[in-house]
Amino acid sequence: MIPEERRGGPGEESSRLQAAGSVRKGCDSLVQTQRSRLQSRRACIHQQISKELRMRTGAENLYRATSNSRVRETVALELSYVNSSLQLLKEELEELNCSVDTDGPGSEGITVPMIPLGLKETTELDWSTALKELISGHFGEDGTSYDSEIQELTDLRQAIRTPSRSESGLELLMAYYNQLCLLDTRFVTPTRSLGPLFHWYDSLTGVPAQQRALAFEKGSVLFNIGALHTQIGARQDRSCPGGARLAVEAFQKAAGAFSLLREKFSHAPSPDMSPASLAMLEQLMTAQAQECVFEGLLLSAPVAPHDGLAQLRLAQEAAQVAAEYELAHRAMAQLPVRDYVPFAWTTLVNVKAEHFRALAHCHVATALCDGPPECPAPRARELAEASAQGGSRPSLTPAAEAEPPGPEQVFLGPLAPAESWHPALPQEPEERRKLGKAHLKRAVLGQEEALRLHAVCRALRRVDLLQAVLVQALQRSLAKYSELDLEDDFFEATEAPDVQPKTCHRPEVRAPSFSRVKVADIFHRLGPPSVFSAKNRWRLTGPVHVTRGEGGFGFTLRGDSPVLIAAVVPGSHAAQAAGLQEGDYIVSVNGQPCKWWKHAEVVARLRAVGGEGASLQVATLLPSAEPPSTGERRPALRGLLRSQKACGWETPGPARASPRPLLGWSRKAKRGKTGGRLSPVPQP
Repeated sequence: MIPEERRGGPGEESSRLQAAGSVRKGCDSLVQTQRSRLQSRRACIHQQISKELRMRTGAENLYRATSNSRVRETVALELSYVNSSLQLLKEELEELNCSVDTDGPGSEGITVPMIPLGLKETTELDWSTALKELISGHFGEDGTSYDSEIQELTDLRQAIRTPSRSESGLELLMAYYNQLCLLDTRFVTPTRSLGPLFHWYDSLTGVPAQQRALAFEKGSVLFNIGALHTQIGARQDRSCPGGARLAVEAFQKAAGAFSLLREKFSHAPSPDMSPASLAMLEQLMTAQAQECVFEGLLLSAPVAPHDGLAQLRLAQEAAQVAAEYELAHRAMAQLPVRDYVPFAWTTLVNVKAEHFRALAHCHVATALCDGPPECPAPRARELAEASAQGGSRPSLTPAAEAEPPGPEQVFLGPLAPAESWHPALPQEPEERRKLGKAHLKRAVLGQEEALRLHAVCRALRRVDLLQAVLVQALQRSLAKYSELDLEDDFFEATEAPDVQPKTCHRPEVRAPSFSRVKVADIFHRLGPPSVFSAKNRWRLTGPVHVTRGEGGFGFTLRGDSPVLIAAVVPGSHAAQAAGLQEGDYIVSVNGQPCKWWKHAEVVARLRAVGGEGASLQVATLLPSAEPPSTGERRPALRGLLRSQKACGWETPGPARASPRPLLGWSRKAKRGKTGGRLSPVPQP
């Protein structure tokens, strides 16, 4: 990805990228053509919709303004045409928004399709003008000397526009996000933006949005990290346990990215990044992860029909999936989310809720009809105690800690109260058959409802795989129901209650781990951002010439990267001739930049100079209210030390003038503690 340590010069990485056509690892440049065509079609439809809306507004104004009946009839007819055109355009736009990812898993197994989220699109961005002006005006350096760094940042942003749907693509997005955090630390202040106009398209509607805030760029990249996780999860082969596990992890990380985005970023101009949309997406990804957990349980240890307790556990797991999708459907039905969420998504979530609720009843019926006629006594008693709640509606329960959920929390019917627990489970085969038949009836009704909802949506009707799954489940339930149905069964059918949702494998939301992707600060040459950032103001002085006197150079050093002049001996050459003051930062020694040097490196370089002395350039931090100037300098040690303390560095105490200051080595100084980092000057 991006190396942690920069092995070459500042422009070496950029030169390599330009030689390779600006293609980075994890970037899929072939995707750009397809996405550009899709975005162009979206933009064209939006223009047509805007035109129709303007026509409708004008027609409505004319209709309200005129009193001529013939004109009103003509306008009403025109309004009907306009509304019909708007409806067709919106349906076409919805189909484009639903066709973000048509690739499915590479397996032949029949699995329910997942909902992948499309990436936010963006236009090309010119960093050059804004960064060069800021580097020249605020940092006091030649902006053109940073062309290679700016080009490297531009190439990185260009690469993240088309990330590959793999781990390399995720690392590419995370590397760019980390670089944005470094840019935020160095170039952005609370009252000043970075300058460029960031232009992104909404993932759900395709509507463009733009802001100059770097937070909008960071939030959009974080959104794409979550969206890419959804695409990776949807492409997994869930017909094997390993693929189901990878899909669970991908949807967990997607939910974590959307949760982090909802907590850290607010007031985004894009609808897909509103708090309501992000909460909906987080719940949707949690539901899809729970579905993959259920599929993994079916694959890891196939359950025999006669294993009653295992069938009950699967029933509760399926009910948990249905409950999660029900929550997602409620979130999609709320305003303003329902105005821009694709209708195909809402329908598919509703179909899945009905499908898995029907599967829960099917597993309960299998446990009743094919399982052993009796449960162990302790289990039967627990079942009776829990089933005393009979008609209550199911609610989400916390995940079990170690043991899988048993039948004690499954509502199998209007059972006896806890006092007479012995007949809790129907013991007679006929009673078990009737109760199992009632659950199968609810399963058949639920699966028929899922098929009906599937047929309503035109986009879902083209998904043959989903229809195959629903038809297969309905055929199994009908076949089982026909086995239990008797011709002379004239008794009133038993009403089967709901199945209590519960899971022993609740997926946890996992936030992205940005720390695992190591990046090097592209603008490393500007110095440590704790001091040399847009939040601080400083004045460069020098180069000034310092020579070694009888007591040394006459100043004391402290700190690392950059090294701070902690004290200056009054009357020394450093204070009088050179003009060094307490609180100055040493930024170069004999023409070599030393902003990132450690304390020991600066001391060693000063000790190595001969009688001709050393040439230093220093920076003095100015109060925030005072603009940079060339007038009389003020020592600003307090503000500088606050900056060091914010970065975790040790804050120096009040410096005292010493008769044996910098480079005056003695045995006592060598035996002292090194924590203070005070360095005396050696004697000549």
